[in-house]
Amino acid sequence: MKEIVLGEPARAAHAAHPVLPAAPGAERYLALDLANTDLALPGGQEVDLLGTPASAKEWLVTRELAPPDTVLYDVCAGRLRALRDEVRTLLSSRIGDLPAPEASVRAINHALTSAPSAALLHWDEVRGPYRAQAHPIDQIVNHAIAILAADAADLLTGPDAERLAPCGATPCSRFLVRTHASRQWCSVRCGDRVRAARAYARRTQAQTRPPTQS
Repeated sequence: MKEIVLGEPARAAHAAHPVLPAAPGAERYLALDLANTDLALPGGQEVDLLGTPASAKEWLVTRELAPPDTVLYDVCAGRLRALRDEVRTLLSSRIGDLPAPEASVRAINHALTSAPSAALLHWDEVRGPYRAQAHPIDQIVNHAIAILAADAADLLTGPDAERLAPCGATPCSRFLVRTHASRQWCSVRCGDRVRAARAYARRTQAQTRPPTQS
């Protein structure tokens, strides 16, 4: 099985979406970057960076989790989306100091062992017992999923877990690792949007307040 090594250029290439830069922490944790591939944008717009095989392949290739000539099928993109959902569930549990769903923990542990290191045993009526490596596409995706799951486990059990937070700007659904205690938003854009909404609310309240009786 071809080993995929993560390089610094891949970790730095995190233009999550033309509208949004990577959230704080995503440059260090691929699992956090994975969790943030399902974007909720203002105006009810939703963008799934893993929504199609082509976009999922681009995400993997950009992060050096797959070679450029990879052919990705919808079932493989679906597996990445499923892992993302479990990672998001576990991040939410960790942030809320809540018990994690056992199914999500099992999913991460299964993903951690999804990359076989040797030819596996197979058995069928025609050939009988034989050994064979997994399909090359499965190998690539399995290896990527194992790396992402290991990264998620490291994030959840490491010191940065204490600084995990959801973005405080509605409707943004991204996670971040706080760079300082007062950090509430995943991007300057989200922070500006919240401040603008607060300023508008103050102006509206002032305009609707009845005049003071003299």
